[in-house]
Amino acid sequence: MLAPSDMTGKVALVTGAASGLGKATALRLAEVGADLAIVDLEADGLSSTAKEIKALGRKVLELPLNLMDRDQCKEAVERTVAEMGRLDSVCNIAGVLRCGATEDFSDNDWDMVLKVNLEAPFFVMRAAIPHMVDKESTIVNVTSSAGFREQAYFAAYCTSKAALTHLTKSLAFEYIKSPLRINAVAPGGMATPLVSHAAPAMSLDPDLYGRLGSFKGLCDLSDVTEVVAFLASPASRSFHGACLNVDAGEIIG
Repeated sequence: MLAPSDMTGKVALVTGAASGLGKATALRLAEVGADLAIVDLEADGLSSTAKEIKALGRKVLELPLNLMDRDQCKEAVERTVAEMGRLDSVCNIAGVLRCGATEDFSDNDWDMVLKVNLEAPFFVMRAAIPHMVDKESTIVNVTSSAGFREQAYFAAYCTSKAALTHLTKSLAFEYIKSPLRINAVAPGGMATPLVSHAAPAMSLDPDLYGRLGSFKGLCDLSDVTEVVAFLASPASRSFHGACLNVDAGEIIG
């Protein structure tokens, strides 16, 4: 298992930190020494995460913001820099998942998936890069195996994650002459609250819907957080423009 470097003295901004992978990543970064700015629309869950971070002896800034709002994406970065004094790593982990037959898929669900999964990372990065571009800093975007493999009934989610993977690589090339490093992690299926918010599959073709996942089963959440933390840390100094698949072989099966 990859062991991230000591991040003592560094500040990381983590989105989607109220639960699931976002919360687990924030806690892992705190364990290796980072102070945290945590962002999520769910204020109660965010406060719970903050208490656990404080128990680890780290500083934490709670930012209960709606990342579907571009101005609030900028606010998350500006408040982090103003109140924490610096910004060394951004981990874009917030995500939403909706499934359904295309002819029944609502405009609202399409807009939500694209705004949270693709637009929010872009606007957070756009606001953060001026504070990070001249130093050894990192951005880690969480995409998905769904961005590499066709999945029936998940057109919006697959589109958003494929686009985020390419956005990561495009920005990595744009800033290749700077000390800033930009990478991505593409997890497979995990047992997180994200899955429980997908639409029920009762009316969908089981021959198509049943092709999801890996023969090896779900990914362990801690394996994914370890890779995110590695890419966020100085230990990954030779990684730039990479997308690491942590999916138990899902995209080949």
